[in-house]
Amino acid sequence: MTAPEPTSGVLERFAAYLSGELGRSPHTVRGYLADLRSLLTHLDEHGHTPADLDVPLVRAWLSTARARGAGRSTVARRVAAVRALTRYLHREGVLATDPGPRLATPAQQRSLPAVLQEEQVGAALSAAAPESPVELRRHAVVELLYATGIRVAELCALDLADLDRSRDTVRVLGKGDRERTVPVGAPALDALDAWITEGRPELTVPATGANNGSALFLGVRGRRLGVRQAREDVHAHLRAAGLDSAPHGLRHSAATHLLNGGADLRSVQEFLGHSSPRSTQIYTHVSVDRLRSAYQQAHPRA
Repeated sequence: MTAPEPTSGVLERFAAYLSGELGRSPHTVRGYLADLRSLLTHLDEHGHTPADLDVPLVRAWLSTARARGAGRSTVARRVAAVRALTRYLHREGVLATDPGPRLATPAQQRSLPAVLQEEQVGAALSAAAPESPVELRRHAVVELLYATGIRVAELCALDLADLDRSRDTVRVLGKGDRERTVPVGAPALDALDAWITEGRPELTVPATGANNGSALFLGVRGRRLGVRQAREDVHAHLRAAGLDSAPHGLRHSAATHLLNGGADLRSVQEFLGHSSPRSTQIYTHVSVDRLRSAYQQAHPRA
């Protein structure tokens, strides 16, 4: 084995490995590094280095987290981060064997997503016509999120060229740099047209020097719309209609309403950009509820 690197060097090279070779998102990289700094601090406090990583040491660190109130999702995320790190360290020769596969992930309690009723979404999107550039943007953001089910980070990354009006689709770059094409309905296209022709030019600020020419959505300073502001756009627009939901709530609602309308699970998986059907199966409760209702109405022995 090679001599262990300093902690800072390990994390720097590991971050490059995550983003460059594995294609992990900046959000995932930040989360992994935050967890692993805690792990390496724990090792240092007990006289160990990354080269000493084994199952008992990791379990002791996880036990400390659980004792401090960490939930199952937090522990599961930490296990995922450690597995990625030990795989990397084993590949680099820092660890003779990879203990990662022997780390058990706690079973997750998958709760059903909060879903808006179709009538609620319809009412929110049929509210008073937007007038200011910010209102036009908010309306277009909510319409597009609901129409396509895309993630808020995917929406913020969209360029004008990603919108294909000849096919009424939008090209989306998802997790792991996986590209997909998603259809866009007429109401969302109308909202986008209004934003692009009436709202976006008002927020284009060449004097800032920002390279914003390609971004579909802009903030008030003329730069590409950030995730935080996009979330606020959703909250503000829905609050005005008496609703409380977030961008991911719109994604859940879009998927659920597709299934309610008869779409098959495979199509919804493609629509959402899930790499595995397991991620999409959480929405099948809708189909089960529909089936139960039909059963109670139609079966003579229900």
